[in-house]
Amino acid sequence: MTQAAVEAVAEVMADRRTLAVTGAGISTDSGIPDYRGVGTTPIEPVDFQQFVTDPVWYKWVWARNHATWRLLDPLVPTPGHVALAQLEEAGLLTGVATQNVDRLHSRAGQRTVWELHGAYDRVVCLKCGRMTSRADLDTRLTALNPGYPRESDPARVAITPEADRAAAEACDFTPAVCEECGGLLKPDIVFFGEGLPAAMDEAMRAAGHCDVVLVAGSSLAVLTGLWIVRQALASGAELVVINRGPTAVDELATVRVEGGTSEFLAPLADRLSG
Repeated sequence: MTQAAVEAVAEVMADRRTLAVTGAGISTDSGIPDYRGVGTTPIEPVDFQQFVTDPVWYKWVWARNHATWRLLDPLVPTPGHVALAQLEEAGLLTGVATQNVDRLHSRAGQRTVWELHGAYDRVVCLKCGRMTSRADLDTRLTALNPGYPRESDPARVAITPEADRAAAEACDFTPAVCEECGGLLKPDIVFFGEGLPAAMDEAMRAAGHCDVVLVAGSSLAVLTGLWIVRQALASGAELVVINRGPTAVDELATVRVEGGTSEFLAPLADRLSG
């Protein structure tokens, strides 16, 4: 990563309001796989309609979630997460709109975070809307499924598991329902085919008032991030892209940096906030 690239981005961002849009690439140094990065094989996840209409898929989602969700608990923010929090503290970043559900921005001390796809550590009832912590549900699921095996490799985290019908049908797992109303429970994570949370509207409003939009660790293949970037550009913002591999907006960038977020954002934050 060249100092010239750091200086070029610093020149765009200096004394201006920047909104960051982040994706899986900012968390890979923590051990979480980038399912859409260069060289990855796309998977077909269980979608929202499958989850709410078919008990087999409901069981399968909760089985994979139960086996893997705790893997995210011990992970620590990357230098990229810390750098963005540092930029916010210096008054140079208005907030982060993230496609990630790992909560690492908040752990890094970021105060304003719009979680476009939800968060792994929350559970919502689809009938009454009651929100509970994933840790509380874990106690119930463990009692219902004593000895159910847990994964130990963070690369196996099943944010929304692959739609493997044979594995789902063979899975021996008892899911839970809402203690208040008996409704279906869902990880507070946006599934394919599901509506977006209020955080999306809030991030879109912020995009309309920023001077610079900074894409860090996202190809923008998922439309949520792309919509925010296009909103910012339509409102007159400049675009900076930092990513390994191409993105959907490279040709629109004022500065495009090919590389990882950790090794670039840390010196950038030091340069701008020093």
